[in-house]
Amino acid sequence: MYIHRMSKKYSIAEARSNLPAIVDQAEAGLEIELTRRGKPVAVVVSLREFERQRDEGRRFSDAYKRFLKKYSLKEVGLEEDFVRSVREKGAGRGVSL
Repeated sequence: MYIHRMSKKYSIAEARSNLPAIVDQAEAGLEIELTRRGKPVAVVVSLREFERQRDEGRRFSDAYKRFLKKYSLKEVGLEEDFVRSVREKGAGRGVSL
């Protein structure tokens, strides 16, 4: 299992006096953890990393539409109606509330 660790840690008090250096480090690709009373409370990352992580949460349908604008299904070796052939047609599983 992969465990990711922050590159650098600062207390909130340290961060106040080191903000320019923290921003420089984040721009350089480091992830900066901010702590309050020894407990992690926030992370400073570059704008590029923030946007990358935000984009990971996009819906599949949005990604699929972007893909179709860029590539034709024929170009990647798929039939136009391939989705209908793999889509589950059942009512789904039962749920009790």
